[in-house]
Amino acid sequence: MERSHKSNDHLRDGKSMMNKTPMLFIFWLCILSGCKKDSSPNEENISPRTGTRMQFTLDSIYLYAKQVYLWSDAVPSYNVFNPRNNYGGISPEIGAFRTELLDISQLKTNPATGKPFEFLVTTGNPKYSFLQNGTTITSRNAGPIVTGNAILAHSIFSSGADKVAYLALGSFPDLSTCKTDLDNAFEEFASAAPHHLVIDLRSNGGGYVETAEYVANLIAPSSLNHKIMFAEQFNDQMQNGNATILTHQPYLDEAGNPIIYKGRNATMADVDYTEAGNTYKFNKKGSLETINDVYFIVSGRTASASELLISSLKPHFNVKLIGEKTYGKPVGFFAINIDRYSVYLSSFLIRNANGWSDYFDGIAPDVTISGASNPIFGDPGEACLNKALELINGSAVSKLANAIVRAKVMQASPKRLFIQADTAAANFGMLEYRFKLKQ
Repeated sequence: MERSHKSNDHLRDGKSMMNKTPMLFIFWLCILSGCKKDSSPNEENISPRTGTRMQFTLDSIYLYAKQVYLWSDAVPSYNVFNPRNNYGGISPEIGAFRTELLDISQLKTNPATGKPFEFLVTTGNPKYSFLQNGTTITSRNAGPIVTGNAILAHSIFSSGADKVAYLALGSFPDLSTCKTDLDNAFEEFASAAPHHLVIDLRSNGGGYVETAEYVANLIAPSSLNHKIMFAEQFNDQMQNGNATILTHQPYLDEAGNPIIYKGRNATMADVDYTEAGNTYKFNKKGSLETINDVYFIVSGRTASASELLISSLKPHFNVKLIGEKTYGKPVGFFAINIDRYSVYLSSFLIRNANGWSDYFDGIAPDVTISGASNPIFGDPGEACLNKALELINGSAVSKLANAIVRAKVMQASPKRLFIQADTAAANFGMLEYRFKLKQ
């Protein structure tokens, strides 16, 4: 079944999407349909059918969390959580909605650490889930747009008989905006046939899963084709098709138009959320076939889709991390549009081919180095890259650095070698918009 872009769908039915009429938010629809937060007939799980616009939005955030949130099992009944009483008096209303989401995010405790999976990274901000003001009917462009260059620098170092490919990735933006640059860089790598690849992710806060997957397929040899790269694991309700509230989120094609499914407009409730249906396998891209060892330069800003790339390659390559412990974000999400807001609930867990996903507290480096806060990417004398080259060549740092500086650097675009880091880079998250309908 064709995959499509859904993460930015509005909370409307398909007809109103086509007509671009004012949005009907979830509980006005529920008044007509008897909508409730789950399939249980228990009255405590049914929200009120009357109220203000703000009250309905508070209820909606709760009800979506009860079905879609990765840790929905920790969300109590409606009467216990009581969103209207607990948050209805907070002003402005977006503060009320964010406070409600914050409290939901703190409900599930990680037994390995004794603190919530989404412990606060700054005051009032959970580690993963968030809510933002504004929605749009276009299928790609709602939500936290991932901006900036995917490639900050790329080069090929020559030292003796060894060739080392170097690639600094600043983010994982929409694949359509960076595919050509990625293809060109890896074609240059392929022409040199390096056995070692250094990927600098220290300022990469993540982005689209599709783009990270594409990079993994550029790195992988053809021999890995059809082997598991990673899987997205949703909660049991989602996997079993019981997240009925998603009937109010339309399933759209890439142009933002409804898709007909079983004689009606498809909704996000029609998506296959099983782990088997969301397992991604290697499918070789490009002509680079020689990489054996991958060295990642990382920092506390290395997050989400960046960690997905690291995790996906670990079972298949000799992988080493250099720098500082990563952010720790093995979860992803898609946008849920409620009235005038987009809510990003942690919705799926990333598991690699070995079933590994336990890096909520970050991935520890094999070699710990505190690199510069604003490094010159591609400079072989820079501490982290210098250490990677030392590990590859087994030479002393100073001697190796001098040898590489004297060597000819093969690069089609030398000006790319020295591009400053984006010090304002943020953790974009791990955004998924590709889903397939149940067959």
